Amino acid sequence: MRNLQAFFRITTFMLILICIPTRSEALPLTPFHILIDVGHGGVDSGTSFGDLYEKDINLQIAKRLYQQLTAAGYTVALNRHKDVALSDDNRWLDNRSRHIRDLAQRKNLAKEIGPQMMLSLHVNWSPSPRRRGAIILHQNTEESYLLAGLLQNSLNKLSGSNEKPVKGKTYYMLRHNYCPSVIVEMGFISNAQDREMLTNPKAQEKIAQAITEAVSEYVKLSQNLKTEASVQESWWRKLMSSLLDKL
Repeated sequence: MRNLQAFFRITTFMLILICIPTRSEALPLTPFHILIDVGHGGVDSGTSFGDLYEKDINLQIAKRLYQQLTAAGYTVALNRHKDVALSDDNRWLDNRSRHIRDLAQRKNLAKEIGPQMMLSLHVNWSPSPRRRGAIILHQNTEESYLLAGLLQNSLNKLSGSNEKPVKGKTYYMLRHNYCPSVIVEMGFISNAQDREMLTNPKAQEKIAQAITEAVSEYVKLSQNLKTEASVQESWWRKLMSSLLDKL
């Protein structure tokens, strides 16, 4: 009978061990809080409309976003601050493809800098001039999905659209586990309304503000989730300690 009781106690103990929630690592302590990946640059203009180039729009909004995030108290890094191709300064991959060298440079810079979050800024294009609104692509992680949802909601309000975040499983920039990362397609250059918002300085400020507000909300929610996980973990460990004493 005693052996049977001991068996049930050990079984209960093992089940509790399995159910303990892991502590959230969405915001580890690192030198940089946020890395802004400024899409394209140099010979790589990205998408375009007439004499408007994605690479220029990305950089303009990235600089505004940098200022707003810094003003909000975050430590921010830009992976380019002028019109250059990152493939020209590749340190990690010897490949004949300029595009692959560019992506490798961006991805490995993120690994070296070690940010808590990466925001990759881009501009979209569609054969339909009616298609508009921001689209956020996310990794296959809870942290990235949460960040994408908050960004999508914030930018939807700005443009009056109703887009949903999309899992970007085929995107090179999202295939890593360095930090929660998203690709922010800020709007469609092929749509007149989006094009005005993407190129007007005041509207660019609003885009940067919408992203900053979503980032701050993510930080707040992540910290709350971390605190809740810590409280739960403490409760479970006290329960385990009590059960161990009885074994």
